Amino acid sequence: MEKVEFKLYNTLSRKKEVFEPLDPPRVTMYVCGITAYDEAHLGHARAAVVFDVLYRFLKFLGYEVTYVRNYTDIDDKIINRSQKEGTPWYEIAERYIREYQEEMAALKVLPPTHEPRATEHIPEMISLVERLIEAGVAYESEGEVYFAVEKFPGYGKLSGRRLSELVAGARVEVSEKKKNPLDFALWKASKPNEPAWESPWGPGRPGWHLECSAMSIKYCGETLDIHGGGLDLIFPHHENEIAQSEAATGKTFVRYFVHNGLITVNGEKMAKSLGNYVSVKDMLARYHPETIRLFLLTKHYRSPLDYTEKGIRDAEKALYGLYESLYFLKKVAPKREGGLSKSGEKLAKALEEFRERFLLALAEDLNTAEALAETFTLISEVNRFLPTARQASSEEAALAQKVIESLRQLTGDLLGIGTEDPESFIEKERERKIQLKGLDRELIERRLSEREAARKKKDFKTADRIREELAAQGLTLRDTPWGTFWMVEA
Repeated sequence: MEKVEFKLYNTLSRKKEVFEPLDPPRVTMYVCGITAYDEAHLGHARAAVVFDVLYRFLKFLGYEVTYVRNYTDIDDKIINRSQKEGTPWYEIAERYIREYQEEMAALKVLPPTHEPRATEHIPEMISLVERLIEAGVAYESEGEVYFAVEKFPGYGKLSGRRLSELVAGARVEVSEKKKNPLDFALWKASKPNEPAWESPWGPGRPGWHLECSAMSIKYCGETLDIHGGGLDLIFPHHENEIAQSEAATGKTFVRYFVHNGLITVNGEKMAKSLGNYVSVKDMLARYHPETIRLFLLTKHYRSPLDYTEKGIRDAEKALYGLYESLYFLKKVAPKREGGLSKSGEKLAKALEEFRERFLLALAEDLNTAEALAETFTLISEVNRFLPTARQASSEEAALAQKVIESLRQLTGDLLGIGTEDPESFIEKERERKIQLKGLDRELIERRLSEREAARKKKDFKTADRIREELAAQGLTLRDTPWGTFWMVEA
């Protein structure tokens, strides 16, 4: 186990706390997944990637992590889509769950330990509702069951809202069946032509909040170490989960609540309802998955992240720079015996500092922005070292390999960036961009050869003219000790 003090911001206490699991080395983590009624957007991807990094880091620290991310596969939105399309609700849910899984795999999000679906856990939910009725905090009304928020003294402790200040509104479902407009549904009676399950209160289906409590208790126990999700889930979803879980068990439901900031577009939350969302499918068609990951990790996870085309292109440029440096580091071979040059000594020092600073950044509330900054500080030193590395000493060649290994272990294994073979990555990206831009690969290769011949003849005027011609097509060229390196930019 790495000796790192890990601090995590806890929404419950509103401060950073040293992470101490209930039963080390075991850690339980439950993260709210998607409602499977439509394609996933960049906001869903941010939550998945953020908690993927947390999952990776916890395992790196030596913890045995049970990670649960659920699927809501029955909901008003799914039923509405089903009726609109004339497609069975379960086919709608299956389609979007499968798409989501494929897209998250493309984004190199590790599969959680468990991915339960709501409809597979109806008995557990009915049992939980029965416990709440027995405890006197829930009541049945015309085939539906509601949680009486006034009977749970701690209601509002996560969101900071007081019952006296809450009024029925857009986020509160108003119904004549409720004793209090703020009470929330645990079990909903089915309407005609809607999917339904049998229950002691008649045919119906579970409320949205109930499913997460039932599934988290089943897979993680009655007290979770970490419960995560987007900031928009704090109220009412997570607030209601706390109320129903703690009222049923009498135990603390969650030790650390962790919430990621939202993706915004021109300062407004990205949402399907606002029509301003960018789908993951569309992003994957246009960019390498690691470009999207890098973009999503460039800001601290609790901060809002504004989506712009420039932001994505900047992430792509940074990723290309990382792989270009790895590409040339792999070419560094010993040409002589001996120690380190001045640039080699600086790189060795930078490498030594990189590991410590990178891990400290992640240990300080999962600061991926700072961890990435440390990565590119090291890459800057690599780029100062490379021009002299054509005639590398044996010690410098060994140092180049250490840099590659360190970047793979930290930036690669923990952030999921820089995980591919550099040569393969560069070639695939060249080909992908050529196809996207409709360029002629043979013509590019021919012009590059002509430019190289001109440079050998010291005909720099011709070489510069060819460079400008290729730049007009979106190619960037860099002359290196190992020849001309080129990429197609966005």
